[in-house]
Amino acid sequence: MSIEVAGLVVRRGGRAVLDGLDLTIGAGVTGLLGPSGCGKSTLLRAIVGVQRTHGGSVTVLGEPAGSSDLRRRIGYVTQAASVYDDLTLTENLHFFARVLGVDSGEVDRVVAAVDLGAQRAHVVGRMSGGQRSRASLAVALLGRPDVLVLDEPTVGLDPVLRRDLWALFHGLADDGATVLVSSHVMDEADRCDHLLLMRDGAIIAADTPDAIRERAGTDDIESAFLALVEGEAR
Repeated sequence: MSIEVAGLVVRRGGRAVLDGLDLTIGAGVTGLLGPSGCGKSTLLRAIVGVQRTHGGSVTVLGEPAGSSDLRRRIGYVTQAASVYDDLTLTENLHFFARVLGVDSGEVDRVVAAVDLGAQRAHVVGRMSGGQRSRASLAVALLGRPDVLVLDEPTVGLDPVLRRDLWALFHGLADDGATVLVSSHVMDEADRCDHLLLMRDGAIIAADTPDAIRERAGTDDIESAFLALVEGEAR
């Protein structure tokens, strides 16, 4: 497994956001789905090693999360754009390529991958929200990371761009990357190979979309999620 989480505990303000969480994530595109505030971003931060934890362990590619050996092997996209607003797209990418120690030829590849060729000379701060999100994704793709952790990367994008980005995610997975994508939009579930459904800091289902629907006896993932929640309440 690419990612292994065992007994993970994260507390904030005296409250357990994650309380003894266990999960494993393998190859392919895994969707982490759940309502806003359920702990998805906290879990993703723990996986990339930037979240303070209070118990348990997180292992990525056989190394403890946050290890220096993982820095070039994990691409991470936060909900907020993680690029410099006063630089152009290509200036940002050349800067991060130098930081990561990857060939500058990577810049053209990732610009094409996120379909921002027409904006390559644009100052990022003047781009639309969707373009800035894709600029952050381009940075994360530099160096062809083995693991991609993407926190709601399709929020605010039009349907065509969402479709194209999901195709990109699957292409990366086909090339061997492990892709973990969080979303609160349940209709993105069927774009994933595997699903983790999350509520109140707990994983309430972990399986393929078809298996989760079958288990819940529903036709769609949103209904399955509600059925699982109601089943827990009973």
